[in-house]
Amino acid sequence: MQTIFVEVKCSLGESYRVAEALVDIEGVSEVYSISGSYDLLIKCYLASEEDIGHFVNERIQKVEGVTDTMTTITFNAFS
Repeated sequence: MQTIFVEVKCSLGESYRVAEALVDIEGVSEVYSISGSYDLLIKCYLASEEDIGHFVNERIQKVEGVTDTMTTITFNAFS
């Protein structure tokens, strides 16, 4: 299992609609509204063999209203 975080910039006035669309995508665990340069933070769990670039490109970036993304790939969880 791979865990990634994706920060998402949205078109003006579209962040709530985009968030609602993102939560329905398989692999997306949680969607948070955030402050700063990006509007949303997505936590995703992907199968070990799933291609992260393809997931972000085909499932996240193609959601209407998404204008930019930044992906963080995680290695270990300490909790």
